[in-house]
Amino acid sequence: MILLEIKGKTGSFFGSVRSRIRLVYLLRIYLIENNIVEYINFNTTTMAGIFKFTFGPWNIHEGSDPFGPTVRETIEFSKKLNYYKKLGFEGVQFHDDDAVPDMNDLTPQQIASKAKELKKVLDNSGLAAEFVAPRLWEDARTIDGGYTSNDPVCRKFAIERSKRTIDIANAVGTNLVVLWLAREGTYIREAKDSVVATERIVEAINIMLEYDPDVRVCIEPKPNEPMDHTYIPTTGHALALGLLCNDSKRVGVNIESAHAILAGLDPSDEMGFALTFNKLWTVHLNDQNGLKFDQDKTFGSVDLRRAFNQVRILDKHDYGKNGEFIGLDVKAMRTQKDDVATKHLSNSKEIFLKLLSISRKIDDNFIVKCQQERDYEELDLYIMKSLLGE
Repeated sequence: MILLEIKGKTGSFFGSVRSRIRLVYLLRIYLIENNIVEYINFNTTTMAGIFKFTFGPWNIHEGSDPFGPTVRETIEFSKKLNYYKKLGFEGVQFHDDDAVPDMNDLTPQQIASKAKELKKVLDNSGLAAEFVAPRLWEDARTIDGGYTSNDPVCRKFAIERSKRTIDIANAVGTNLVVLWLAREGTYIREAKDSVVATERIVEAINIMLEYDPDVRVCIEPKPNEPMDHTYIPTTGHALALGLLCNDSKRVGVNIESAHAILAGLDPSDEMGFALTFNKLWTVHLNDQNGLKFDQDKTFGSVDLRRAFNQVRILDKHDYGKNGEFIGLDVKAMRTQKDDVATKHLSNSKEIFLKLLSISRKIDDNFIVKCQQERDYEELDLYIMKSLLGE
């Protein structure tokens, strides 16, 4: 048995940062498993994530819910923008009609013109547009879904609206379009044919990909709500759907913590799955208290360890190196007063960064030792102590 110490930075290895991290990990496993060494201190910097943060203007809201009216004053979009830099955020997520209000009443040329005006405002504010998403779930023509509607007139509206979304994205400086397929599902199974519905979603995405050769379509899966069942409930469904598209390289996923939890899945595992395919193009971090309605709670406020593992998987596997953002989709508690109604945003970012600091202090050698000895109780205690600050 020998002891081995390899000093230096992962930058001295070949390949991408993610490849170097995997190389270090696999080499460590091989040497220990084959009794070549009993302890390895690689002394390398394997945490590579670079993190910039975004949220959407809808995350500063009036506090209404299905059982009660608004409880806070409405804040104009221009004033919301002032909060971004104050709270330490670098970018803005948009629905298409956040960027261009009343867009259904405008021509394509007018929509593009207004979006260009918004780009100037963003530039002057030092902010980037992360993505634009078509808000298809609120229009009367999408009651039965947009792309999967049984009415061809409604399907045409959804596709044309998606084209305008791409126009807006181009004007504000992003090629990322997020599709939350909110009403692409049913309340009863007999309402639609699931094969036909899936084919119609693929057809709609193909039309978008053909409309703009640079656009990237990012599917945000969710198992239910507002529909009883949706057709693309998980990351696996989203990635499989992308493989049916004409240019699968331009179809990825946006994983929201709460949506994964609602599907009975662990968000960090969903992120890891997408990272394996190089398809995790953005995230919506938040938290969720059980399998109920989508709560959009402050990140880490329900299950700190679950949040820790999301931070850790993103940091370990190079998320952000290609310009990806850490997106939040969190809402303030209805009980918050107007003057403190943005704490959920700053709190979520602070929790992320604190968990990042904890993760980067974790002794990977000790984790490997526990793995090799199959002593997961010891590993469990070590992680808990780390989270408790010991």
